[in-house]
Amino acid sequence: MKTAMTETKPPPASDAAFTPSVKAIQARKGSRRQYARIEDGDGWPTHITPDLAAFISAQTSVFLATATLDGQPYVQHRGGPRGFLHVIDETTIAFADFTGNRQFITLGNLADNPKALLFLLDYATRQRVKIWGEGRVVEDDADLTAKLMPADYRARPSQVIVFKVLTWDANCPQHIPQRLEASDVEAALAARDARIRELEAEVRQLRAAAVQPGR
Repeated sequence: MKTAMTETKPPPASDAAFTPSVKAIQARKGSRRQYARIEDGDGWPTHITPDLAAFISAQTSVFLATATLDGQPYVQHRGGPRGFLHVIDETTIAFADFTGNRQFITLGNLADNPKALLFLLDYATRQRVKIWGEGRVVEDDADLTAKLMPADYRARPSQVIVFKVLTWDANCPQHIPQRLEASDVEAALAARDARIRELEAEVRQLRAAAVQPGR
């Protein structure tokens, strides 16, 4: 007699963030039902979509959160020109890690505990994305470092950080102040000033034509 096999549904990807304690608080404060519906549906994405890849590639800043073996958290900022964050494939992000103050806290944490989080915040568009996963450090790989190093960027790479994506979530823009990159503001002002000069030249030509004899 054959017995029907019951397929066990894997835990939702959002369990990376929603621990039993978190879910208990959600239930107490009234949001658990909303997130349970998301879990019963498609849930949080586990792969980098084209839209997310474009968002990542446009960033000039990222926060990398790690923790010690006993759970002491640490957040490290990393920055560079647009494109310094590379989407390698649909579950992998990597970037050249530039030489800094040589405390090596992030590297030590990843050696003991690979669990990490990338927090991306775009002030211009008021968007934020949280990416859960695992990080690892790659040293002495000249080819990979050269591939990830931004062209003509004045920094010295020390190693490479490779981040394997587990899941991600995008938050609403509420309470995010809108700020613009200085280079974007400078470009907009330069374009405005150039247009003003063009219009002033046209005005001078029109005035000169208006006062010519016989007109």
